[in-house]
Amino acid sequence: MSLITALKVFKMKAPKFISNLYLFYRDGFTNMTVGKTLWLIIFIKLFIMFVILRIFFFPNILNSNFDSEDGKASHVRKELIDNSK
Repeated sequence: MSLITALKVFKMKAPKFISNLYLFYRDGFTNMTVGKTLWLIIFIKLFIMFVILRIFFFPNILNSNFDSEDGKASHVRKELIDNSK
């Protein structure tokens, strides 16, 4: 089978595969009962981890202490060299 024939076969089957995949997940999520609550808990935990904790525990020290890119780069370089010893 040549490359062009293989591409034609793939193009014909791709939309059917994608639509089947979409229908599978759509039907699975609409029929969930306990799963909806679990997904809600997962999204709340991700929001807390990536938004709330980042704001309070991981401040952007380089932007608050240095104005230029050169100052930031020299500070990082100095810290890497001093802490490697």
